[in-house]
Amino acid sequence: MTTPEATNTPPAPRKLGAGERGWPKLVLGLAAFIIVPTVPQFRAFLPIDQTIFLLVPALAACFLVGWWAGGRALLAIGWVALAGWMMWQRPGTPDGFHNLVRGWSLLLAGAFGLSCLFGERRPLFGRALAALSIAIFLALAMSAMGPVPLSEAKQTVAMEFVHRNGETMAQVNGVIGDHPKEWTDLTSRFPQLAPAPAEIEQQLTTLSKLGLTVFPSLLALESLLALALAWALYHRLSRARIGAPLRPLREFRFNDQLVWGLIVGLTIAFLPTLQGLRGVGRNLLVFFYALYAIRGLGVLAWFLAPGALIATLTVGFAMLWLPVIKFAADFALMLLLVAAFVLGLGDTWADWRRRAKPSA
Repeated sequence: MTTPEATNTPPAPRKLGAGERGWPKLVLGLAAFIIVPTVPQFRAFLPIDQTIFLLVPALAACFLVGWWAGGRALLAIGWVALAGWMMWQRPGTPDGFHNLVRGWSLLLAGAFGLSCLFGERRPLFGRALAALSIAIFLALAMSAMGPVPLSEAKQTVAMEFVHRNGETMAQVNGVIGDHPKEWTDLTSRFPQLAPAPAEIEQQLTTLSKLGLTVFPSLLALESLLALALAWALYHRLSRARIGAPLRPLREFRFNDQLVWGLIVGLTIAFLPTLQGLRGVGRNLLVFFYALYAIRGLGVLAWFLAPGALIATLTVGFAMLWLPVIKFAADFALMLLLVAAFVLGLGDTWADWRRRAKPSA
């Protein structure tokens, strides 16, 4: 039986695990998560361009669960207050899309907090997937019974994409209008640049149509990434552990039964009798394709030298913005994603990482 003296004894300092040390990779991931969605080409199709609205509420949920587990109350109160301030500040003009983002962020953070409280023995990916499922179910239920049906929400999203692209083109045309002589000289030297504004506008419109089609799957992927980053950041800012720390990409795997999600998506997408559910099948394919591609990248990272995959991806991403080699970089990236998907899917049966030890 525990005595009162033993109960009041402060716990011994906990040694940090491997997944709770080191900031460079986490800072790089946070910077990419916040900055990349603001790039015009990504902003044209990604569901949430201000991803801080996903990250901060999820982090606040982690600190609340950490408080329950014996962490500092001041940290939990501070992060909850910050999340509340972000959620309830209103934009200058009425913005239906901003309201949808706030609602989704709160649903996701709340579901993640509950998943952490009642799923203490589950790994992070299992908790995040459960939280995502709960949030989707609640969002659909609220849409069915609330004042904003799915058709109106889709129209709001479409208008948001139009607004984003309009802002981008206003900036492009503004730069040209502010420097007419320089633009005239440039297009006289390089006539192929003259139609560039129209081509950019067409590219953004095409990306937005694609983003609208697969909006749910991209939102789910953004949400999972936000939860993973919030989890990693929490375990570096707090000593109260609420689960195992985030493991490296090279160890990423998940339950092999999730392959049925991919099978269901393929069935819906290509079976003529299920044409009415074609959109659902398309989103399932995008979501599970991305998951298995990430798993495949983990397999590649397992066999490559430490840091080699991250360095390669960083250089490849930078090459995408160089006009001379852009086509080659696009083609190489597509090949890498296809190869990663094949590796990740094959890992379901082959379990590549158990067949050999890492090379370094």
